[in-house]
Amino acid sequence: MARYFFDFYDGKMHRDAIGHECKGHDDVRLEAMHALPAIARDKVPEDGNEQAYTVLVRSERNLTVYTATLTFAGIWLGEDEPPTEEQDD
Repeated sequence: MARYFFDFYDGKMHRDAIGHECKGHDDVRLEAMHALPAIARDKVPEDGNEQAYTVLVRSERNLTVYTATLTFAGIWLGEDEPPTEEQDD
């Protein structure tokens, strides 16, 4: 099995120094697919309604071999928008 490194980008780059052994391309893809929601779950944006989470998978030779992105997008609908901050006149 080969070792792959799963770096994450959520506005900041987080490099994987340990890596994970994978059997092949399908295993790399599944590992990335499972990791993205786990990371996004703890990092839903507090200051807005949009955020992209990206995993970049590197091989042992430090070549990027796979990338995947999960996007969070929140949209207020209808007339029940959140109250806006009062502005000083």
